[in-house]
Order: sequence, then structure tokens, then C-alpha cells
Amino acid sequence: TSSDVLDTATALQLKRSGELILTELLRLAETLKLKAREHRRTLCMGRSHGIHAEPTCFGLKFALWYDEAQRNVQRLQNAIDTVAVGQFSGAVGNFAHIDPRVEELACKYLDLKPVNISTQVIQRDRYAYFLAELALIGALIEKIALEIRHLQRTEVQEVEENFSPGQKGSSAMPHKRNPIVSEQLCGLSRVLRSNLIAALENIPLWHERDISHSSVERIILPDSCILVHYMLSKCCSLISNLVVYTENMKANMELTHGLVFSQAVLLHLVQKGLSREVAYTIVQSDAMECANTGKDFKEYVLADSRITSLLPEAEIKDIFNYERYLRNVDFIYKRCGII
Repeated sequence: TSSDVLDTATALQLKRSGELILTELLRLAETLKLKAREHRRTLCMGRSHGIHAEPTCFGLKFALWYDEAQRNVQRLQNAIDTVAVGQFSGAVGNFAHIDPRVEELACKYLDLKPVNISTQVIQRDRYAYFLAELALIGALIEKIALEIRHLQRTEVQEVEENFSPGQKGSSAMPHKRNPIVSEQLCGLSRVLRSNLIAALENIPLWHERDISHSSVERIILPDSCILVHYMLSKCCSLISNLVVYTENMKANMELTHGLVFSQAVLLHLVQKGLSREVAYTIVQSDAMECANTGKDFKEYVLADSRITSLLPEAEIKDIFNYERYLRNVDFIYKRCGII
């Protein structure tokens, strides 16, 4: 039937599209790897719930994204294999009027695998799996873009999208430099996810086939493939040209006057024999005073006899050392295959 031709042709299109997307995905992974190496010793503020947590390595952000990109590479390769199947089995898939060897020869010629079994159509879980992977790639891109959007905020200003000469950030406010590429990528990722929902809806069809899936696929398959390829290209450019303000990173780490070392103080007290509950109460009381007054946290620690009775001054001063947050970066990089 026409579905033998159409579904097999769609397999060829999806396979080729997947290969083009894979090329861009590999380029993004390489771009992230290079940025991770570039910022291997760059300290920045780590945040949880949007609030200062502890210092970390800025390069670890790129390493995290690189590692996820590698998983997407594996999944996309699997997804390409999943959709790269053809069929020539007739009106209800039972080869009633055609020799199965025809299907095998035709698929071999087209560099496709014959589908194990079909009805009048190739089963749509294959397409849904493919679009699920495109949506996952979009989610990675959104994760990257969302981080950049936060870090570009005026109150943070640790990174910034490249702003070209003559570019306008706002039609009304000439001073504005908005993260428009990152915002665009966040928005477009929603389209990929919504197309996945439609692909999932296409899996159940009546009996051996109906055409409720057909009109949907004419939109979601080409649109998702074109869109994710575009998004990958834009993301590569975004990362390659990202402006990084390391001095602002340092200033942001010092905003809380040393409170970022509270866990290190807590753990040293526990190592000296205090219960965690008692140690937490002591450190938290000094931390809250520091937060309320804006005075240096280390000074509160040095003035607290509950702490100095267990930790000598030299050991306390050594606790307030940013190097602890970089010492295992190379271990993580090696595990991720970055160095």
C-alpha cells in the first residue's frame, strides 16, 4: 500500500535528519568540553534554591552539561536506529500479496532494517521515541540557557551573552542588554516537548491502522527536526561567545562575608568529637549573627570560645580557604572524560 512507501520514506528522512542533528550535538558537546577546560580553576558561587550555598568551580557547570550531552549522543544514536526501519508487507502487514524477501531486498538497498512486524503502518512508538530524544536535547539546551539567564541578571552579572556593536537590547531603554538568545532557546524547548505529547498520542490507532496520526506527523516530525538542529547551532554560538566576569564571581562569593564556609566549620567541629546537632547549633548561631550584622563570619568564629576551645586559630584560618572547592575538580573531569 501507499503506507509501505510513505513510512519507509519517512524512515529515510528521519535517519538522515537524525544524523544531521547528531553532528550538531557532537559540536555542542565539544564546545562544552573546551569551556570546561578553560574554566577548570575558575571559582564561582554555587547556589541551591537560588540562594548561596558553597563555592564551586565554574567549569563544573560546563562539565555537567557535557556529560549530559554525551548521554544524549548515545540516546540519539539509539533513536536513529529505532526509526531506521522499512516495511513492504501489504495492506495489513501479513505479506498476503508479496513475498517477504522483497521487503528484505528493498530495505537492504535503502540501508534500512526490515521491521520485525507491522500492520498497515510502522508502529508509532518508534517515532515517539525519536521525538522524546529531541525533547531531551531541548531540555539540555534549556538547562544551559536558563543558567545563563540567571547569571546575566543585573544583581548577579557573572556571565553575559555576547552583545554585538549596534545591537539593541530594548526598543525603549538604550542601556539594556538582554539575554535574548537564552530566552529564545527556553521558549523553543517547550515546542519540542509539546510535539512529543502529540507523538505519544499517535501510538494507539484503530485496529491495523487509521489516519489520525498522519496530519499530526506532517507538522511534528519536520518541525521538531528542523527546530532542534537550529537550537543546537544557536547554543554552540551562545557558549562559544559567552562573556565571563570572574571578578564579579569573586565579589558574589564574598557578599555573605564568609558564611559560605559554615559547613566546613561544622564538619571540623564534628571531627573534634561534637555531635552534629550541637555543632550545627553553635555554627548556626554565629552564622545568623553574621547575616544580621554584616560582620565577617571568621571573626565570629574566632571570638566563639565554644569553637576555639576545640579548634586552634591556625586551623580556623585554614578552614577559610577557597582551594578546598577546587581540589577534586580534576578527579571529576577525568571521570567525565574531559581531561
